[in-house]
Amino acid sequence: MAFECVDIEHSGRGLLRVFIDAPQGITVEDCALVSNQLTRTFAVEGVDFDRLEVSSPGMDRPLKKPSDFQRFLECEVKLKVRVPRNGQRNFMGQLVSADGSSIGLLVEGSLEPIVIEYADIERANLVPEF
Repeated sequence: MAFECVDIEHSGRGLLRVFIDAPQGITVEDCALVSNQLTRTFAVEGVDFDRLEVSSPGMDRPLKKPSDFQRFLECEVKLKVRVPRNGQRNFMGQLVSADGSSIGLLVEGSLEPIVIEYADIERANLVPEF
């Protein structure tokens, strides 16, 4: 199927959440299509779950892979680093570069972007635009 699997969460009580995305966005029909396909596939493969939820990752989409960061260049990003930098773990700014090993984040009040290695990023999300 022509969808990207952004994330999978296995919650308590047998809930399995699958987040999908595509360049053109996700519709309710897309979620239903993927849900039906996954239900059949999981039955054949013996995947244990009670309920399946398929949805878009939302406006605050998580960024996990280098290709995610490259796709959303010039967007506002909020991220948390594993080890504090100058006593700070949370950053928000414009994503100005992304290569195979790191990103450049231009934070407010700074003239130069800070460079952060992917391995140092604990969590990163898009900042919703309204």
